Amino acid sequence: MDIRKVKKLIELLEESNIDEIEISEGEESIRISRASKITIPQYAQPQFIQAAPVAQAAPMPSPAPVAATPANPEPAAAEASTPAGHLVRSPMVGSFYRAPSPSSPAFVEPGQSVKKGDVIGIIEAMKMMNQIEADKDGVVGEVLVENGAPVEYDQPLISIV
Repeated sequence: MDIRKVKKLIELLEESNIDEIEISEGEESIRISRASKITIPQYAQPQFIQAAPVAQAAPMPSPAPVAATPANPEPAAAEASTPAGHLVRSPMVGSFYRAPSPSSPAFVEPGQSVKKGDVIGIIEAMKMMNQIEADKDGVVGEVLVENGAPVEYDQPLISIV
């Protein structure tokens, strides 16, 4: 398309009330727009949410007095939930397995003696099987995670007493 025709189209656009014009000549086409409009796909457009008035619920009647409870119940609950002995913790996030395969016996059972370096379980992370070893000698006190359960970083796996 000739540049003189393009200039003429721009002049026509400026003189008229039209915002945009598109012309095709054979395989060539040109689109001229008065203002640069950026088209944002619908899924990328921000959604503005207007706050709706919220109805307030009627006040709840006050509860009946409860018998006095100990002033500091947390330590007793913490003692009950924290197993005794040294805790072997998960070094990563993944799935904990107590045995090398579903038909195999568990690596360790409560009451079993372990030495530093003995395998106590496996954590599967990103399709990799990572052996978890005892980090001290002792006797397995309690297995704290079920077979196949997901574990978090630094979560206690077993206790060694």
